[in-house]
Amino acid sequence: MESMKPAPATAFHPGAILAIILASYFMILLDNSVIFTALPSLQADLRLSTGELSWVQDAYTLVFGGLLLLGARAGDLLGRRRVFVFGLVVFSIASLLIGLAPQGWWAIAGRAVQGIGAAVVAPASLSLLTASFPEGRERTRAVALYGATAGIGASLGLVIGGALAHWISWRAGFFVNVPIGAAMIALAPRFIPESGRARGRFDAFGALSATLGVGALVFGIINTADAGWNPPVTLTAVTAGVVLLVAFVLIERRAAQPIMPLRLFRSRRRTGAYVARFLYLGAMIAFFFFTTQFMQEVLGFDPLQAGLGFLPMTAVNFAVAMSIPRLMGKMPGSLPLLTGILVTLAGMFWLSRAGTDSSYLTGVALPMILIGAGQGLAFAPLTSFGITGAPASDAGAASGLVNTFHQVGTCLGLGIAVAAAATVPATRPAVAHLAAQVSVALTTGSILLLVALAVAAALILPADLAARRAKIPREAASAPQLEAAR
Repeated sequence: MESMKPAPATAFHPGAILAIILASYFMILLDNSVIFTALPSLQADLRLSTGELSWVQDAYTLVFGGLLLLGARAGDLLGRRRVFVFGLVVFSIASLLIGLAPQGWWAIAGRAVQGIGAAVVAPASLSLLTASFPEGRERTRAVALYGATAGIGASLGLVIGGALAHWISWRAGFFVNVPIGAAMIALAPRFIPESGRARGRFDAFGALSATLGVGALVFGIINTADAGWNPPVTLTAVTAGVVLLVAFVLIERRAAQPIMPLRLFRSRRRTGAYVARFLYLGAMIAFFFFTTQFMQEVLGFDPLQAGLGFLPMTAVNFAVAMSIPRLMGKMPGSLPLLTGILVTLAGMFWLSRAGTDSSYLTGVALPMILIGAGQGLAFAPLTSFGITGAPASDAGAASGLVNTFHQVGTCLGLGIAVAAAATVPATRPAVAHLAAQVSVALTTGSILLLVALAVAAALILPADLAARRAKIPREAASAPQLEAAR
């Protein structure tokens, strides 16, 4: 039986806590996308194949996603601030090593170590946020800003990555994390209170089966880009991944202290938020990975121009995300979510029609405006619904699941998009072939968004509306009592 010791009462400023949490989370998400506009120069510098290039991204997201649940559990058992700072140290050191990478294997290994640090920081940051802000308007605003950071960090990273790759080197995108990480490491113990510790132990078998299962599945899917589906290596990896993930669920059903409590899936809103986030991020990673290559290889942009090419999305994303706290206070959060997914789908499908004869304005910029608006609307509700109603004892696990489905969605989504793009026959000139691959990959992303929309409409919308209908009578009944108390 777990028991959580209360944290000592300390006068910590909520604004400082929120700033440190958001800055650290922003650094992780920035690093998740800063590499995209630098991909061509990184590939040329380290002489990587297409499969190796995808592993520079997937080594990070795979370890990140696979260890997130264990990272969330570590925060509950060891203290969330303590593991938060530890994760920042690992992430910052790994960033320095990647920037110094002399060969491709070094960069891929460094990205995997970076994923370990991110797997600790991300769930700890969200659980620190929920523990620091009480249920109500303050938490709604804080969670909305956290969700907005997810979209803005991913979008702005493309601009920063392109600028640094053009003016300095692709390596600078990783060196920039070192001073940011050092500042957060120094500030966190001073401004963030330590949480209580739960008594218990790590679910090592659950963590191992989840990480190996996702890893095998992603490896098998990515391997199809070079070898197809028939080779024994591909079939063995995919089969092993499915078997290990089924074993993971069985382990979690019987574990006394699981890293993924299955009771969290009893809520239709939370389950819908996890699955929709998984699908949404699977589509968005295809957008980031392939659009930057389209702008550089088809439109002839340099890395800086490609980074600046994402500004329409970044600006609209920021403007819409800043309005989300007000929208979520005035209407059911499921309505902005559904609208956001639908608008993103429209932009993604539009962008998938771009070809060698497309202009930047009509083929890329205008679709990006829709994608940015959709991101701004969707991310905060997806985050909020992923933790809503979770008991305090499961705060770490719930936040871990939000980030796990986020990262595993990007990992599998990229693998699926790369595999889909590989089905385009190489019968055309290089530029036309790449344009066709981008079209297929983004069409695949559009399909993922369509499924995400269906999941949100079927699970989140009815549950959200029912919860709000149940809340109104309770508030009306409590109003006379409050009035009498006055």
